[in-house]
Amino acid sequence: MDESTSDQKTLLKSKNVVFRLLKIRKLSEKEIRDRLKFKKTPKNIIEKTVYYFKNLRFIDDRQFAKDWINARLSKPFGLNRIRLELRQKGIEDTIIEEELALKKENYLEETIVSELVQRRFSRYKNLDKLKTKRRLFEYLIRRGFRIETINKVLRKIDKTTIQYDDSQ
Repeated sequence: MDESTSDQKTLLKSKNVVFRLLKIRKLSEKEIRDRLKFKKTPKNIIEKTVYYFKNLRFIDDRQFAKDWINARLSKPFGLNRIRLELRQKGIEDTIIEEELALKKENYLEETIVSELVQRRFSRYKNLDKLKTKRRLFEYLIRRGFRIETINKVLRKIDKTTIQYDDSQ
C-alpha cells in the first residue's frame, strides 16, 4: 500500500470521527483539533480535515460562539463565565467580545441575578443572614455574574428581608 492510499484512508477515518462528533453537538475548531490529536491523527490529516469541514461550514467559530452564548444565557449564566468557557474552547477574543457586545444590548444582569437570588433564597431560610449572603454570593460568582451586580442585588435583598423582619 502506497503512502497516498494510506493518507486517504486516514483522512476518511478522520472525517468520520468529526462527523460523529458533530452529530452529538457543534464543536469549535480547537475542540475538533484536540479530539483528532487525541486520536493520534497526523498533523497534515488534521489540517485537511479541518479545511474540509470549514468549507462545508460545519466548523464556524463565530456561529459556534453565537449558539454557545444563547444556550448559556438561557441557563442563566453570567457573561464572565460564558467568556471564560468560549476562551477554553479556543474561540478568538475578538469574536467573543463582538458576539457578547451584541447580547449586552438586551441583557439585564441585575434582573437575572435578582431572579436567581429569589429562587435560591428559600434554601437558606434556616441560616443566619451573613451565611445566607455568603452562599448566594459564591453561587452567583460561580455562575459568572459581576461582583458589582451581585453586591447591589444582595444589598437590596438584605433591605427587604430586614423590613420583613421588622414587621414581625
